[in-house]
Amino acid sequence: MELRQLTYFVAVAEELHFGRAADRLHIVQSAVSMQIRRLERELGAELFDRSPRRVRLTGAGERLLPEARAVLAAAEKARAAVAPQAGLRIGTSTGLGTHLDRVLAAFAHHAPDVPVELHSLPVAERLARVAGGRLDAAFVRAVEPVPGVRVHPLWPDPLVAALPTTHPLAGRPEIGVGELAGLPLALTERRNNPALVDLIVGACRDAGFEPLPGPSPGSLQDTLAGIGVRPLWTVVYASHARVLHSPRVTFVPFRAPGLALATGLAVSAVTPPPHLDALLLACDDHEG
Repeated sequence: MELRQLTYFVAVAEELHFGRAADRLHIVQSAVSMQIRRLERELGAELFDRSPRRVRLTGAGERLLPEARAVLAAAEKARAAVAPQAGLRIGTSTGLGTHLDRVLAAFAHHAPDVPVELHSLPVAERLARVAGGRLDAAFVRAVEPVPGVRVHPLWPDPLVAALPTTHPLAGRPEIGVGELAGLPLALTERRNNPALVDLIVGACRDAGFEPLPGPSPGSLQDTLAGIGVRPLWTVVYASHARVLHSPRVTFVPFRAPGLALATGLAVSAVTPPPHLDALLLACDDHEG
């Protein structure tokens, strides 16, 4: 007796029609009929009363049906027991820095058998993929509400100023935003990160000046390289600055109350992802 034969038997028993059962199984009707005949010969009993007008279960077929379903359910349970566990797909950005390392370490402690796939994407793409079910979760900062997405608040992410190491302000333990008024600001376009741009430009205006536009920035690495050879400044998340190493660039904290953006975890508002509790617990643990 084969599992395939039991699968075909259950399909015919539920459809009470060989043609419909074959369509449901995506095979030809002759293959279904052949396997049912083999099963009947092996069991020594007819399972179906076949007539030109209808198909009915015999007494033997009725007794076999619940047993066949139980065998197929047990086989599926056995497959699931040894199948690789579904991974967690998480959207990230480069600015997460040490936060990401610590969250992943804490998650591995809480869910050691769950693999994690990381996808570094622009924030709009991260949110779109979460809403569409192509990501299970994504780290985001200060985003506007998105239909179908819920954001769990996590932690504030402080920003630091990136300055040429040779600049006098680079030797300070902390600086005020107003002290940067004479330096051009290299900042991404607002459409790329509206929350960040609005925060920095707003802080400059609150300090009494309009920021001088610096050269059009490319990647963060390009921007830092430019700061290393000319008088410019930009902002970097403190968690990311801790993993950046450039002898020509110095990262200086802003004077209290400082500048920060709130980081959150975006997930589907309709279907919460698997292992969400473990991931949120890891996000809580990582700061400890």
